[in-house]
Amino acid sequence: MSFSSPVQPLAGLRVLDLSRVLAGPMCAMALADLGADVIKVEHPSRGDDTRDWGVRVGTRNTSYFNSANRNKRSVTIDLQSSEGVRIATELAMQSDVVIENFKVGGADKLGLGYAQLSALNPRLVYCSISGYSRMTAEAERPGYDLLVQGEAGIMAMNGEAGQGPLKFGVAAVDMFTGMYAGQAILAALYERHATGRGRHVQMALYDSGLMITSYYGMEALLKGSDPPKFGNAHPSIVPYGVFDAADGPLVITVGNNGQFVRFCEQVVGRPEWAADERFATNTARSANREVLLPLVREALRAFSRRELLAKLGEAQIPCGEVLGMHEALTSARTSDAKLLHRFEDPEAGTQAVLAPPYVLDGERAAVRRPPPHLGQHTDEVLRELLGMDDGAIAAARAQQAI
Repeated sequence: MSFSSPVQPLAGLRVLDLSRVLAGPMCAMALADLGADVIKVEHPSRGDDTRDWGVRVGTRNTSYFNSANRNKRSVTIDLQSSEGVRIATELAMQSDVVIENFKVGGADKLGLGYAQLSALNPRLVYCSISGYSRMTAEAERPGYDLLVQGEAGIMAMNGEAGQGPLKFGVAAVDMFTGMYAGQAILAALYERHATGRGRHVQMALYDSGLMITSYYGMEALLKGSDPPKFGNAHPSIVPYGVFDAADGPLVITVGNNGQFVRFCEQVVGRPEWAADERFATNTARSANREVLLPLVREALRAFSRRELLAKLGEAQIPCGEVLGMHEALTSARTSDAKLLHRFEDPEAGTQAVLAPPYVLDGERAAVRRPPPHLGQHTDEVLRELLGMDDGAIAAARAQQAI
């Protein structure tokens, strides 16, 4: 199998991924997608927690695990053993980046904390991901995506008016934290060119979760209370959201006043709406949404979805179908953008993972390696990076360190 790809701006960078579940692995995968050699350390018997979550793929992989671990090599090391810690330390000495999400203080107890490893490798960029900021009294409190979605106010803005707290469909806090962590790591690596030294990047789920509130959060601060929920509508733009045609839903996004005039005249045949001072500007439309939206919904139900998509397209108003997830993944749009990567798994046959979203100079970053099987690359990495021969590897395995 060839691992070459022209889109590898991080080629030559090595990352030791000591993290598990989603936030840390997502961060490491982003670096791997851009060309870094990511070595994922897993427990020899359990592996990453997510190897037991989701739909089974072969014996030890799952849909959940595969979603966050493409382009990595898996090495199994027991970090509770002294030999395992020695091996992990040696790997850190050969790495540019270490990512961990142990409980606060857990890496230090193992001898794999920032102070311990940076003393041996001053150029190391070390990223710690925790539930809550290390600057607060809650630093040692365990954090999970669902907890933070509740505590950061995310559930309070999600869903329809009158509905109770509602989480996102995916672990958005974990995913945002992983992406923010990746940005901070790249910034620290850039700085290292000038200083010759790494940094301790410290990320918290709660901090990143609060960022997700975005303009909703700013509105809450200005009003001194929670903004209303708008479901599939937009809190600030009208009409903008999911609407029903005669035969099904579609998304319509009338983003400015010029588009609203064209929507009224060319799409629904209601030019008088555009002339009505209650609807002439977006600010006015937002203030009068309870008047305008029932009119819009009634007018749209007179057309089929195909008719509306054609009319909206001609009027240059962004629009689209509302698809099921499988329908979207298998659509021509996804295929044309090369967003699915299919590969042959030796245990499960033909499988697919999402391709990286990064496109540089017209070329999409490649899936150079499919999600690894547990410990698939242990011997390879120990020989390549640490120079361990068959005897040394066998001895470590006999000690159950790997």
